[in-house]
Amino acid sequence: MLQKLFKRTPLAWLQLKKEKTRLAVALAGIAFADMLMFVQLGLLDALFDSATKPHQTLKADLVLINPQFQTLFSVKSFPRERLQQTLAYEGVKSVRPLYINTAQWRNPETRINRAILVWGIDPINPPFDFPEVNQHLGVLKQLDKVIFDRASRPEYGAIPDLIKQKGSVETLVNEQTIQTIGLFQMGASFAADGNIITSDSTFLKLFPNRQPNQIEVGLIKLNTNADVERIQLQLKANLPKDVRVLTPQEFAQTEKDYWGNQGIGFIFGIGVVVGFIVGIVIVYQILYSDVSEHLPEYATLKAMGYSDRYLMVMLMQEALIMSVLGFLPGMLLSMGLYQITFAATLLPIAMKIDRAIFVLVLTIIMCSFSGGVAMRKLQSADPADVF
Repeated sequence: MLQKLFKRTPLAWLQLKKEKTRLAVALAGIAFADMLMFVQLGLLDALFDSATKPHQTLKADLVLINPQFQTLFSVKSFPRERLQQTLAYEGVKSVRPLYINTAQWRNPETRINRAILVWGIDPINPPFDFPEVNQHLGVLKQLDKVIFDRASRPEYGAIPDLIKQKGSVETLVNEQTIQTIGLFQMGASFAADGNIITSDSTFLKLFPNRQPNQIEVGLIKLNTNADVERIQLQLKANLPKDVRVLTPQEFAQTEKDYWGNQGIGFIFGIGVVVGFIVGIVIVYQILYSDVSEHLPEYATLKAMGYSDRYLMVMLMQEALIMSVLGFLPGMLLSMGLYQITFAATLLPIAMKIDRAIFVLVLTIIMCSFSGGVAMRKLQSADPADVF
């Protein structure tokens, strides 16, 4: 059907390009609307991607957390013995405790304190799948040694450069002297501007009020052929109710649900809706003006025997052509904005194929809807107007 339509004289394209200024304004408006949608969707994905990046690097088949746990950045503890109890179940190979808390990091250059997320691990049995962390496990066994996240915000200081120059950097964390002896990369997020990893012993030294038998996350590694779902059900049924048993995917979903329920997802969603409405208004104004100016010509075509259906299809072709031509610059400009946003915030924001397809579909719907509304003016074209 489409092939048959486009074999005809391309009236839709000829009419659009006749008014080059109007076409340029329409494409700029569509590109702007697409940019609004791309930026809002990109920031929303960056929120979820950055918040769940730690979950993706944990070496675990099952995870234990406190039932009141909502986010890694406001953690609740539970008894470490619950993690040890899971070793009694068939199929459980090993367990790893993980301590998490927020501390005050002092910038070694400006002497300004800033909150940073601290991860306390067992250097003998590390929970993260970071090759750079594994290279420093031997040194981490010593007290007051930490590894710094190179993707942290620059407000913490030029730590990567200082380590490259001196080999290590000394500063204060919670008013205690520590030595940064290496780097890894996890990335900043909406809630945590930076991260450091240290041993469980150093962690407890930095937080003297913490009890060693209280942990934030328990990681369970199963045997190769173990039935994850069966063991999860067993643990849920038999462990006390002061812990939840989740898969890593469910653990990450808990984090997404927390941020989604904070209203941030709603705010970004409103931005997408606003961009969609802006695009509808702009395309409608362009098409309506075009139809109004050429109403006598449309009436002439009707007098020659062209049906309303043919004219409406031509108008829809104009809308589709504008949607595609406006989408391309909108996507390219959005990619540039993503790079600027990443450089300014270090959030993991980048163009994704599924997002590009989604915005393209929204753009086509947006332009088609505008064309459908403008058709009402086209239907008023009367052959009698020619005479």
